[in-house]
Amino acid sequence: MKHTVPSPVVYPDIASFHEELGLPAPQHPLISYVSYEGMQFQRHAISSRIMLNFYKISFIHKTNGMVRYGQHYYDFKEGGLCFMAPGQLISGASPERSLSGVIIFFHPDLIRHHPLGQKIRQYGFFSYAVSEALHLTEKEKDIILKQFEQIGQELDTPADRFSQDLLVSGLELLLDYSNRFYHRQFTTYQEDHSLLSRLDTILLRYFDSDAPAQAGLPGVQYVSEQMHCSPDYLSDLLRVNTGLNTQQHIHRKLLEIAKDLLGAGEWSVADIAYKLGFEQPQSFNRLFKNKTGMSPLAYRRGLRERGN
Repeated sequence: MKHTVPSPVVYPDIASFHEELGLPAPQHPLISYVSYEGMQFQRHAISSRIMLNFYKISFIHKTNGMVRYGQHYYDFKEGGLCFMAPGQLISGASPERSLSGVIIFFHPDLIRHHPLGQKIRQYGFFSYAVSEALHLTEKEKDIILKQFEQIGQELDTPADRFSQDLLVSGLELLLDYSNRFYHRQFTTYQEDHSLLSRLDTILLRYFDSDAPAQAGLPGVQYVSEQMHCSPDYLSDLLRVNTGLNTQQHIHRKLLEIAKDLLGAGEWSVADIAYKLGFEQPQSFNRLFKNKTGMSPLAYRRGLRERGN
């Protein structure tokens, strides 16, 4: 029997989601500031597949363990900041009633005619589809919560001709601080093995296996899954630490292996191309020449000449 995936519940505006959460109507139709503690889940209890047509920025205080947030589990023992863009799907989310923290919802129409409407595309964390939480130091938490509170205070102030600009300015400041702290997280990201060491290990294992002949070249999606993070997050992390994105690192490792095989002299250029996952040797030749300035055969001849 074919399994039918239910259609997501789509919330077109902030007011409809407030109603779902059992919250009063928003003070402003395009932006709201709410607390997790005030939520009373209604029809769907946020257990089904849902999609918001507006942005969500949430700060979660310390919790006792892991939290299912979006499609992943996150450790919020020290709190964290999460971002969600319009049209991103959340499935299987656990009820958030047990969480403590604050949220800002804002609709794209709020910033559409402001410079932030274009600038928001530069904030990579919105493209991660809720894959990585931003973990903050105590000082950073104070700064972020202050930005949340200032937006909340502005919403409590009677509206006038300055309100919209001040709300957008407050949002931009919150996002700029978040961007700063994300880059701090990138530059201090360390585990038992270095980022590049882990990436090289994954690529070497792939190229040493039968996978290239069966599945072709490893893609960014495959590598990011092996690294347990989203493609955009991994590329941003690599750029900050190395100046190269994931695709460029894949090509770098591929060329290193290709040069080793060319130098060994046991494989024809065509065999090397197929071994590395290229469907046609011509594609391998083009990539090699584009990256090194010479064809694989010219590179092999050069090695032989230098060895004589």
